[in-house]
Amino acid sequence: MLGVLLIAGGLAYHFAALEIFNALVPKDKASILHTRDMAYGPLPRQKLDIYLPRESSGRLPMVVFVHGGNWQKGNKHPYGFVGRALAAQGLMALVIDYRLHPENTYPAFVDDVALALRWAADNAQALNGDATKLFAMGHSAGAYNVAMAALDKRLANITPKLAGVVTLAGPFDFVPLDSPVTIEVFGKLKDLASTQPINHMRADAPPFLILHGDADTTVFPRNAKGLQAAFEQAGQEVKIKMYPGISHVDILLALSTWKRESAPVLQDAVAFMKDRAR
Repeated sequence: MLGVLLIAGGLAYHFAALEIFNALVPKDKASILHTRDMAYGPLPRQKLDIYLPRESSGRLPMVVFVHGGNWQKGNKHPYGFVGRALAAQGLMALVIDYRLHPENTYPAFVDDVALALRWAADNAQALNGDATKLFAMGHSAGAYNVAMAALDKRLANITPKLAGVVTLAGPFDFVPLDSPVTIEVFGKLKDLASTQPINHMRADAPPFLILHGDADTTVFPRNAKGLQAAFEQAGQEVKIKMYPGISHVDILLALSTWKRESAPVLQDAVAFMKDRAR
C-alpha cells in the first residue's frame, strides 16, 4: 500500500511515494489547477500553485496550504490532490513551497509562510479572492509553520489578519528535543522556548482548528492537546478533534478521494473555514 510507504522516519515521509499517490489518485472534478509556480517572493523556493473551483461566483474564500516534511524535505507538487480537494469545496487553494533546512535555518521556513500569506492578502482582489476570508492550513511541519506564522508577534507586521488556522498532525510542544529531526533542525538554537507555538499565545490570535490522529506515533497527540490547553488558558477560540485509529500520514491522505471515508478531515476543515467565512 502506498500509504505504508509514505513514512520515512521522524517527521519525514517518502515523497517519491507521495508523488505516485498524487499521480494516481482521482482528483476532485469540480476543481482545476489554475496557476503553477506563481512567485510570492524573490527566492527560488518562494513559489505557489493556485487551485480554483471549476465554477464559482463572487470573491472566493482563500486558504494557503503548507506541506510537511520535517522542515527538510518535500515540495508542493505531490499535493495537487489537496489543492483540488479544497478548491472543489468552493475555496481558492494556494499550495506553497518554502525554504528548507539545512540550506536555510529557523526561522526561514516560518517567515516564508508569513510572506505567502501576505502575498495572498495583497493579491486577493486581482485573484478574485476575499482577503477578509483568508485561512492558513498545514500538515506536520507545515502545521507548525502556519501556527508560528499566525502566532509569533515577531511576524505581526507581515502575517495578515487571518480568519482561521487549520492544523493537521502538527508539532507544537516538543521541548526538550527528543528526536533526531528536531535536534537537527532546532538543536543549535539558544532560545528553544521561542520556537514553540504553545509559547506564543496572543490576545488577537485567530481561531484554530486542531486536527490529529490518536494513532500518530510520529507527532504525538500531546502536541495537539498542549496547543489546545494554551489557547484555552488564554481564553482564545480553539476547537480540537482527534480521529480514532488515524496515523500521521492517514490524516493527510484522508483529504484524497481514495481515503476520504477513513476520517472526515476535509469535511471538518471546510466546515470550520466556511463557518468563519460567512
